[in-house]
Amino acid sequence: MPLYEHVFLARQDVSNAQVEALTKEYTGVIEEGGGKVTKSEYWGVKSLAYKIKKSRKAHFSLMNIDAPHDAVAEMERRMGLSTEVIRFMTLKVDEHETGPSVMMRKGEREDRREGDRGFGGRGGFRGGGGRGGFRGDRDSASARSRPPRGDREGDARQPSPASGGNDAPAPEATPSAEPSKDSEA
Repeated sequence: MPLYEHVFLARQDVSNAQVEALTKEYTGVIEEGGGKVTKSEYWGVKSLAYKIKKSRKAHFSLMNIDAPHDAVAEMERRMGLSTEVIRFMTLKVDEHETGPSVMMRKGEREDRREGDRGFGGRGGFRGGGGRGGFRGDRDSASARSRPPRGDREGDARQPSPASGGNDAPAPEATPSAEPSKDSEA
């Protein structure tokens, strides 16, 4: 028999028990058609990327099905008539995954990552992040006592030993309109 993965979304205002009842109802439809549901997982309430039938969140549920096409078609027909189911998708697969699905493993991975991160890292409200504001490593007194940059008027730029002495000396003072005393003698 062909293998299918089936995911359906139930409205947010439906309880967890009602979602489990829906899963059992559709499992019964598959079994009546001569198939079986090898695994079912409840993924919980998740946010939707966009509104579907006026809902922003939905209960997600997965079923791995081993059944003939007619049984799956009957289950999909009944889901289309149900007011609790807002969307469903059935995929034909070559083989079912063993172990938990990707959505269930994702939760374990996030828990492990959060444990490694802790509360002292970058970002958050207090400290870290490097997004401007007072950093505390500079005080205003040291900023004022800096030596002049050398490119302002009146500063003589000294060649630095690191640059190999290639810095140009500061321009000489402009000659004044008065003749110098040396030229009169």
